[in-house]
Amino acid sequence: MYEPYGTHAPYAPYAPYAPYEPSLAGALSGAPAASATGTLTGTQPPPPAPWAAPLPEPREAAPQETPHLPRQPAPPGPRPAPAAPAGPPPGGDGAQDRETEAPGAGRRAARRKRSGERPETLRRLVPQALVVAFLAGGTSSFVAADKAVRLTVDGDSRTLHTFAGDVDELLAREGMSVGEHDDVAPGHHHDLASGDEVTVHYGRPLTLTLDGEHHRVWTTARTVDGALRQLGVRAEGAYLSLPRSSGISRQGLRLDVRTERTVTFMADGRERTVRTNAATVREALGQAGITLHDQDTTSVDPNSFPRDGQTISVMRITGSTEVREEPIDFETEREEDATLFKGTEVVSQRGEKGVERITYALRVVNGVKQKPRKLHAEVVREPRTQVVKVGTKARPATVQGAESLNWHALAQCEAGGRPDAVDPSGTYGGLYQFDAHTWHSLGGSGRPEQAPASEQTYRAKKLYVTRGASPWPVCGRKLHG
Repeated sequence: MYEPYGTHAPYAPYAPYAPYEPSLAGALSGAPAASATGTLTGTQPPPPAPWAAPLPEPREAAPQETPHLPRQPAPPGPRPAPAAPAGPPPGGDGAQDRETEAPGAGRRAARRKRSGERPETLRRLVPQALVVAFLAGGTSSFVAADKAVRLTVDGDSRTLHTFAGDVDELLAREGMSVGEHDDVAPGHHHDLASGDEVTVHYGRPLTLTLDGEHHRVWTTARTVDGALRQLGVRAEGAYLSLPRSSGISRQGLRLDVRTERTVTFMADGRERTVRTNAATVREALGQAGITLHDQDTTSVDPNSFPRDGQTISVMRITGSTEVREEPIDFETEREEDATLFKGTEVVSQRGEKGVERITYALRVVNGVKQKPRKLHAEVVREPRTQVVKVGTKARPATVQGAESLNWHALAQCEAGGRPDAVDPSGTYGGLYQFDAHTWHSLGGSGRPEQAPASEQTYRAKKLYVTRGASPWPVCGRKLHG
């Protein structure tokens, strides 16, 4: 079973190289090859070449302790004994055996010994390689998540290194709070990448009075000129309460703007058109060279705001005052009187009209007289109330001394039997052709032809009792017919 935390032996036991071969040195120097016993054939051995001096025997490495991973305790028990150095087998001459071995045989034996230990060494190196790879991958991810972003806030730019995923997260990491009137580009939820640029323009409240109308608006501009351009206000020739270069703080400001307008004045038979940014009609009149005198005025309030394209008439006024005395009508009060028969009305107090003194203003506008205007009124004499008594007494059904007469024949003779008949002159009316004075003296009201036929007959009988048939000089004889 593979043990990832086993002890690690970084080096295999040392295996020396094969002994020096004189035949190789002779071949390189051009001398005859040596025999297996180390002697030349038929000649004496030549002196060794300077470059072919025998290599010193390698020393064997000192035994080493097995290293351990951090915080890994050493295995219990005695430490393993160091490996014995390679040497000749017992009872033999090591030097002679090395001389008689075939060339390269020692190196192959050492390689076989080292290759036998490689699997164990690889098993120990794999866990460490995995840890290194994991750390390297995390570092690469850490570096990849870092972004260089340029943040511009109201014109001030700076470059940030951030791990934020989108614009909102970046602003939150920077402690920036934005509202509905603030402008954020490229958008609140836009994903960030290295090299992106984020721009924030804070909104500023602006209390704007534009041509007399009040507005509450928001702008991201930092100057008055920028705000006017952003709001689409034409500033050429306009009156501004603040310079166009004035800055706008986050708290906002108040600004009065009067744009340039075209106003036409009609005065003294002439038409004058001016371009003005005046606050009132009176101020625009002065710019047009028109002066108002005394009672002169304009067709609109001189203190009103002149609108673009407005036509205003100037009225030249001359005037005076006039005092007149006018009558005041009296009132009529009606009082019931039980001594008078029903239908009878008698004026007990005659009414009189009063007198009122009124002052009028007479004006002539552009040569045309105007209707007088009442300025003041004063009562000179109070009116006197008229009192009328109205009878409530029941009317008698008959009139003594007149019941036996032929009233029907009289009515036919006087008015053809028509209660509403009126003579051509309009003086006499009714069945019996009463005049107004006689009718009223008998207790009648209004006109006789307006009264019922029974009332007319009743009052005719009363008249007959006092005056006989004389009121009807022609038809009176019919009463006895």
